[in-house]
Amino acid sequence: MKTAGRIHPVYAEMERTVFDRMSALAREHGAINLGQGFPDGPPPPALIEAASRALYERSSQYPPGAGLMELREAICGYYARRQGLELAPEQVTVTSGATEALAAAVFAFVKPGDEVILFQPAYDAYAPLVRRAGGIPVSVPLLPPDFRYPAEALEAALQKRSTLLARSGLPDPAPAKPRVLMLNDPLNPAGTVASHEELAMIAKACVEHDLIAICDEVWEDVRFDGVPHRSLLRFPGMAERTVKIGSAGKIFGLTGWKIGWMIAAGPLATALARAHQFLTFATAVPLQWAVAEGLALPDAVLDGQRGQWAAARERLKAGLAGAGYAVLPNAATWFLTVDLAASGIGLKDRVFSERAVIEAGVASVPVSALYQGEEVPEHLVRFCFTKPMDVLDEAAARLARFRAEIAG
Repeated sequence: MKTAGRIHPVYAEMERTVFDRMSALAREHGAINLGQGFPDGPPPPALIEAASRALYERSSQYPPGAGLMELREAICGYYARRQGLELAPEQVTVTSGATEALAAAVFAFVKPGDEVILFQPAYDAYAPLVRRAGGIPVSVPLLPPDFRYPAEALEAALQKRSTLLARSGLPDPAPAKPRVLMLNDPLNPAGTVASHEELAMIAKACVEHDLIAICDEVWEDVRFDGVPHRSLLRFPGMAERTVKIGSAGKIFGLTGWKIGWMIAAGPLATALARAHQFLTFATAVPLQWAVAEGLALPDAVLDGQRGQWAAARERLKAGLAGAGYAVLPNAATWFLTVDLAASGIGLKDRVFSERAVIEAGVASVPVSALYQGEEVPEHLVRFCFTKPMDVLDEAAARLARFRAEIAG
């Protein structure tokens, strides 16, 4: 069969994801994998016990498409306790991880020709999902070292009327208009947190320009500096236009369980459920039971896990700084970002990451792979720190030797 011209162009032209590629190189070269984000430590034992019990004591057949009622109630209770949000189970749809939630939200609300505001850097699934829906990504760059949200650049993107639709050959040549904004806070890969003022500015823009906000908040409970999470959902005018996306994988460090959820009100929730039903329909039901129990665990259990991650962050930060690397500030996520230029390293980030995994035996992620558009920094690399202390020490020692070699 001839396949030329028969594969959707989004996938025909797509490169292998940077996370998969760097992890494959780490396996090939026996490297320490600080590239792909996942913890190596054990999860809370209560969740493993709950999943095991569910396999024997609960049904393993189809749950409701929106998810077990017990889990949806637990999600609402978790957010009431941790963030002061008043939610109803009818607003919650359980998904196979947050990436499926992102796909469902994009497919539900992005029509061919719609512009979608994407802050960059961004999780590399955002733009392909938008393009697959027929939308047009519009990038608003966030620049190091602070990755602050620029009000002027956002307003310029919202006022702009794209000519890309007319060039695309679609039947309607009318200029496109921004319809959706995607926000990731806390921000991967930078590990930064939007201020109250920045979120208020973004919320005001969404209301004034009648945008639906798809809020990727998977890192909402992986924060280290005492500032509580602020969801865009809580700002004036946003309750009826926000999709809030969460992840048990990030909350508990169980990335392979792929239990996520999306929350919205009224017609938005209905549209999300309809999109979800033809993506995965349902997610592993024993794990849903386990997460429902996990979300009701005492706060001290979760806070203890955060404390372990915070200690690992400090250990890798000290190791990298001691090796001469300039580490950018971090307030959330599992990642530290190194500024190569400020570290006296003249290599571009992709070259550094390729050489480091092969020559030093440490995998990282070049941050330029998470940008699209014209303003792409090429001097930043990301390291995951949720690893055992001895692994972090060995990685820092290898990177110290590597820096000495390439600097010399």
